[in-house]
Amino acid sequence: MTDDKTQSPAIDPAVAEELQGVPEDFLDKGGENEELTRLREELATAKQDVLYARAETQNVRRRLEKDIADTRAYAATGFARDILSVSDNLSRALSAIPADLREDEKLKGLVSGIEATGREIDKVFASHGISRIAAMGLPLDPNQHQAMIEVPSADVEPGTVVQELQAGYMIKDRLLRPAMVAVAKKPD
Repeated sequence: MTDDKTQSPAIDPAVAEELQGVPEDFLDKGGENEELTRLREELATAKQDVLYARAETQNVRRRLEKDIADTRAYAATGFARDILSVSDNLSRALSAIPADLREDEKLKGLVSGIEATGREIDKVFASHGISRIAAMGLPLDPNQHQAMIEVPSADVEPGTVVQELQAGYMIKDRLLRPAMVAVAKKPD
């Protein structure tokens, strides 16, 4: 009981029955009208925009996670720089004690206490990823060493570190303080 004009061969009979009585202007006759085409294009654009927004959100999340991890890893940098001078002074104090006074029974406890404090500082440094930079006998590395003076030497290659004036330190993979060193040069 349907009109041949409103039913196409691809339409299900139940659908055709449902469409019976609908004005022909509202029916899609196999071709898309302009409004439907425009809506499909808007939908495709909206889907693309959503994909871009999701990708950008994911990128922001990754950057934020990296920033948080870096902040946690390097949060102690300022404090570590400040405490390095304490460690340096402690090392200087230990090296200034003459050997004969180290064996003196009156000072033996004091010396062992200072040595224990030095070991404790080294242990705390290691637990926070702070490590001493190797310098002696190595070629000058401008990323880790700061050349303070040149010393004429025929014993080693020019550019080799022959003396460490101040220890350098790394915190994880970043330079905390460069090692201040004396570097060999060709004798005059």
